[in-house]
Amino acid sequence: MNSLPAPSSPPRRLIVGCGYLGERLAGRWLAGGSQVWGVVRTPTRVTRLASAGVEAIIADVASAVPLPPLPEVDTVVWSVGFDRTAAQGYSDVHVGGLGRLLAALPGRPRVILISSTGVWGRVDGQVVDEATPPHPDREAGRVLLEAEALLFGHRLGPGTALRLAGIYGPGRLPRVDDLRAGAALTADPDSWLNLIHVDDAAAVVMAVADHASPGPLYVVSDGHPVRRRDFYARLASLTASPPPRWTPPPPTPAAVTSRSILAECSPRSARCWPTPTPSAPSPESPVCSSPARTPPDRSTRRRALHEPLAPILPPRRGGAPGSPLPPFACRRRRAAL
Repeated sequence: MNSLPAPSSPPRRLIVGCGYLGERLAGRWLAGGSQVWGVVRTPTRVTRLASAGVEAIIADVASAVPLPPLPEVDTVVWSVGFDRTAAQGYSDVHVGGLGRLLAALPGRPRVILISSTGVWGRVDGQVVDEATPPHPDREAGRVLLEAEALLFGHRLGPGTALRLAGIYGPGRLPRVDDLRAGAALTADPDSWLNLIHVDDAAAVVMAVADHASPGPLYVVSDGHPVRRRDFYARLASLTASPPPRWTPPPPTPAAVTSRSILAECSPRSARCWPTPTPSAPSPESPVCSSPARTPPDRSTRRRALHEPLAPILPPRRGGAPGSPLPPFACRRRRAAL
């Protein structure tokens, strides 16, 4: 991987939105010796972050109140979730908030925007990659596309947008509570799920942050779309839940599942990604009870929640260290989560 030269002082990172992904990313950066700041909205998050070694900054990026002074850093990651209980709308947060942040940043840090594969909308089975024109059919996708355009045209430089598939990991499994309760799942069981483990998503962010010259846009997925029917049948078995029941979604654009596939990475994007590092399954995983395994003739391994899902989630493609093949990113996409 073409990385930046080793700095003479610890890298300085700012994460705006220390939620599920942001907190994971902060921990990995801290473990690697970086100095990390985190922007959060509520004081209740400060203690948790401080105990982990993150220097917390309380600020509401969507508010008209000026942001407090921000540190001069090497990397900024925008990983802001949307609080449906807040007064601000989606655009207020992801476009207005991002604009206020970019205007307030000192220096010229590398800015990484966490976006979503939802910007493509419904593409009816076409193969899509970074060059495929997006046509979002939901508000969230339209707003994220606008945020990407804002980043690409800003004075700080083009930045990099990462269009992530659905994030999962310990404590975060899609619809598991409904499954346990025996509630019907409103979806087409033959539609596809695209997923990315939170640790893999964090690894991609770190690779982009330290790459000498990353591209402006990448698609990030584990590369193995799975039918909803198979995914939830396996998840029900693992969690001792009733077999999944299905109810058809209403015939509205918001309920239509996109049916696209992500093309394999181009050589341009493949240069950016690291090879996964083997690790033991996480004991905090709610469904992981089996040890990690390395499939025959493969150097990759399954993350904690990949392990029990291995029969329906085949191992990621990846080569030996130094291989140009990325272990996860720009994979075939069949449906948004």
